[in-house]
Formats: sequence, C-alpha cells, structure tokens
Amino acid sequence: MDIHGICPLLQVFDMPAAIRFYRDLLGFEVHARSEPGDDCSWVWLKLNGAELMLNTAYEADQRPAAPVPTRVAAHDDTCLFFGCEDLDGAYQHLRAHGLNLKEPKVAPYGMKQLWFHDPDGYGLCLQWPAAQQTHDQWVADYGIEPKTLA
Repeated sequence: MDIHGICPLLQVFDMPAAIRFYRDLLGFEVHARSEPGDDCSWVWLKLNGAELMLNTAYEADQRPAAPVPTRVAAHDDTCLFFGCEDLDGAYQHLRAHGLNLKEPKVAPYGMKQLWFHDPDGYGLCLQWPAAQQTHDQWVADYGIEPKTLA
C-alpha cells in the first residue's frame, strides 16, 4: 500500500470556538468546510504539512446546552503531537492569549515539550528535539536543519 500522511478527525462541541482556537490561536488555515462561515459542521485545517479535521459531535437539533462531562473527560485520552522549534515563543504566545499552561520542559527521551488542551479537552503537545541523537534522527526523518545542540 502506498499511504501518505495522516489527518485525524476530532469531534468538537462548539465548532466556532474550535475553529478560533486552531485557526486564530495556533495558525491553521481552513482548507475546506461543509458550509460557509465558522458555524459549520465539518472543517479541514492545514498548517505546514500538519492536517486536522474537526466535526461537530452533535447534529444542531440534538446538541445539549453544555458539553457532556464524561465525553470531555474521555478526550484527554487523545493527544496530538506537533513539531515546533520555537517552544519558548509558542509558550509566550499561548500565555499572552489566555492559556494557562506550564513552561516547556525536556522529557527523558530527549524532546522539549509544551503540553496543553484545546477547548474540547483534547491534549496537544508541541515538541522539538532537545538531545543531539533525537535531533539527528529528525534531520534524517524530516529534513530539518542539521546543527550541533548545546
């Protein structure tokens, strides 16, 4: 099989809020949507080779007044990892826009990571190699710029 890329589909409670988060805060571009405007039922987002689709969790006439807590809690089992070289800049940007998150830190396996959640409770992790071996592997795998890490 000749498979290319991956594009996860997340079920969201409030599509306009989800679009504002991914488009306006994280910088994704809307590639396609089911209907004009942000109050649509499906959207396909793209940013620097990363792709993500969002779909409303409920039909408009069946949406509850508030998110179902058990459903939102289950979203924490899902985490999307994105490459991001300037994690300190990303941290400052997200904090400046009201996100409550901890500073990036280096994981035992050599990745500097910044963890947070989207409006629906899905985990997001921005990461970049912090160890030379991991960086060298990313050079081979993703074509990032070779360099010697301090």
